Amino acid sequence: MANGAVRLDLDGKPIKPMTICMIGAGGFIGSHLCEKLLNETPHKVLALDVYNDKIKHLLEPDTSEWAERIQFHRINIKHDSRLEGLVKMADLTINLAAICTPADYNTRPLDTIYSNFIDALPVVKYCSENNKRLIHFSTCEVYGKTIGSFLPKDHPLRQDPEFYVLKEDASPCIFGSIEKQRWSYACAKQLIERLVYAEGAENGLEFTIVRPFNWIGPRMDFIPGIDGPSEGVPRVLACFSNNLLRREPLKLVDGGESQRTFIYIKDAIEAVLLMIENPERANGHIFNVGNPNNEVTVRQLAEMMTKVYSKVSGETAIESPTIDVSSKEFYGEGYDDSDKRIPDMTIINRQLGWNPKTSLWDLLESTLTYQHRTYAEAVKKATSKPVAS
Repeated sequence: MANGAVRLDLDGKPIKPMTICMIGAGGFIGSHLCEKLLNETPHKVLALDVYNDKIKHLLEPDTSEWAERIQFHRINIKHDSRLEGLVKMADLTINLAAICTPADYNTRPLDTIYSNFIDALPVVKYCSENNKRLIHFSTCEVYGKTIGSFLPKDHPLRQDPEFYVLKEDASPCIFGSIEKQRWSYACAKQLIERLVYAEGAENGLEFTIVRPFNWIGPRMDFIPGIDGPSEGVPRVLACFSNNLLRREPLKLVDGGESQRTFIYIKDAIEAVLLMIENPERANGHIFNVGNPNNEVTVRQLAEMMTKVYSKVSGETAIESPTIDVSSKEFYGEGYDDSDKRIPDMTIINRQLGWNPKTSLWDLLESTLTYQHRTYAEAVKKATSKPVAS
């Protein structure tokens, strides 16, 4: 960070250095946010997580330039009496902790509901009782299905943005039936949003809610059997990366017809920094953070990733690069999906003047270059070795 330069907020006021309690700092988003805060701001970070592998490079004693500004606390927020003290020490708490992998929503619905609702309750309570600001990370999944998805396939209104663009202040949250346990995550996230909002309305909690729309980039999720459980199923980007690294076909669930928008983690983190440093513009708001220009079907994403990976690895694609599987086969009973996820950007644009920049091709190139560099050798070793006895 440039020494001595006074940083100004969007209204031209000097930004005071603050202490940030970041829950889930060791995860994908947390690691990128920690880097940004240490590199570009004078703020201090109390980093809370069970694991610190993704932020190890920030905690090395020899990175003395910021050793004073980040402290790691190994904490599981489920049952740790230190949590309230750390929230009290900080000016702002950011809660990133969550189970957020679709493969878990069906198979571990209880853990999913507890992690995303029950475990977040004390965080909200401590912020409210101690008059501390909260930035709570929710999900674009709270929108569920679009209104358009209930119209007949060939209905002209399905093409009308009114029926599929998701607006923070107007779109309903439509979930599948209770036996579709896939919605356990979205429902828990929606309920904690309502609780945060109610704390704001009744008790004056200063809050911002973030709804990420598929943030992707280096360090996302894990590569099964290499730096994560061999039985685990990560989210789509890491799943496809894993297949590409292993030269296996990419599995398209139910034909890969779902539509998604993807945003580069570095663009998204810019938006979060604006929320952190502009409380007067961010408090009381829910923000979609996504890139509506990067919209593709999951099938198109698979085709694009295959091309990009060939480019960055120098390997030709396998003969049949994709394979169709049913959701029941891939995720088990009770799976259901949202059809489209396209964020309306009006509110974040008006409040914070923020827009994403990176194209889908560029963000895939950056991410797959990282995946290839980090994992290709390990995957080669793992796949060539006979199973150890």
